[in-house]
Amino acid sequence: MNTVGLILGGGAGTRLQPLTKDRAKPAVPIAGKYRLVDIPISNCINSGIRSIYLLTQFNSVSLHRHIQSTYLFDQFSRGAVRMLAAEQTPESEGWFQGTADAVRQSMKYFMHNEPDFVVILSGDQLYRMDFSKVIEEHIERGADVTICTKPVSRNEAGSLGIMHVDETNKIVKFAEKPGDGPELDDLRAPMFEDECYLASMGIYVFNADVLKELLCSNDDSDFGKHIIPAAISERKVFSHNFEGYWKDIGTIGMFHEANLALTDLIPEFTFYDAEAPVYTHMRYLPPSKINCCDLNRCLLSDGCIISGHRILHSVVGTRAVIGEGTVIEHSVIMGADYYEQEKSLKKPTPGVPSLGIGKDCYIKNAIIDKNVHIGDSVYISPDGKVDGEKTDTYVVRDGVIVIPKKTIIPSGTRL
Repeated sequence: MNTVGLILGGGAGTRLQPLTKDRAKPAVPIAGKYRLVDIPISNCINSGIRSIYLLTQFNSVSLHRHIQSTYLFDQFSRGAVRMLAAEQTPESEGWFQGTADAVRQSMKYFMHNEPDFVVILSGDQLYRMDFSKVIEEHIERGADVTICTKPVSRNEAGSLGIMHVDETNKIVKFAEKPGDGPELDDLRAPMFEDECYLASMGIYVFNADVLKELLCSNDDSDFGKHIIPAAISERKVFSHNFEGYWKDIGTIGMFHEANLALTDLIPEFTFYDAEAPVYTHMRYLPPSKINCCDLNRCLLSDGCIISGHRILHSVVGTRAVIGEGTVIEHSVIMGADYYEQEKSLKKPTPGVPSLGIGKDCYIKNAIIDKNVHIGDSVYISPDGKVDGEKTDTYVVRDGVIVIPKKTIIPSGTRL
């Protein structure tokens, strides 16, 4: 049984700005030391899928670098994670026009091995799933297409792809983002109580020949809007009900919430699973050094040097440096890609603080992107600011203040 995994790199990621200003959505760091793309790739590897393709278009340099340095299969495994970037060809002169168009333009690269099944995944979700069980169920049902679904409440349903199934879990009706009107009422799933609607997770299993026929018979550009509704009317399309944790990381608020949820005493999702680990780049960093700090419900990554006063309910990324007396609450600190050289510390550039967070700072409800220089006695909080407020130094979105990558904040600044 030959299965190919396709990971969609996504569009421009405008809802995750400024985190996606210089990087693709799947390259956004999560949980201190991972990147979002590590989730679907790890799920594929743990499910026995070794032929994996990542379709990219926007800001893909850091994503390419991460993949090339992380997922190095040995020559005997016949496995690889391959990057497929949008390209101009005699047949196609433009960018990918949507999810389906991206797969259509890339088919010549992943169909040459004649796969039996194609698993299509998003690159901006947090979950753990064994795709081999989904494929096994797909085969048992004689399905042409299987869509992984998750029960959701009415409040969530209006902005998702919602489907209605019969008693065999065959999908008979589908609506993409139906809103909160009569159309949503008709899609209610009677088998669930509180969470009474079945939402598409954006995870699909296709028979390879069916996928080829659906994509080559028209020029439709999107799976949710075009391909899936057409397949439901013409093919045997079933739902696979997923009962585990699943989070779409589509906005700054969702990203902030998903990171901080990892610090819960018993988190709904954990990276600590020996049977299905999440893989990432090996950095060979030393253990974090805590000089003197009150830590409560925190994730600390490798290579940090922390001398702060208190860190509460926060995620701290690799190589983060936090000065004495600093308080950090409900925040995501992404850390740095490098340590400052000793000569730079001895002879600093005038007006430019050292890499990291200085002394006696207060940071609350914030996301501090990588390689930020924050001086001493800096105050950072979204309190009193309007959602959507934007300067060269910060952006406020979903009640979270975001400091973009490589920003320099002088000592004494109040944001």
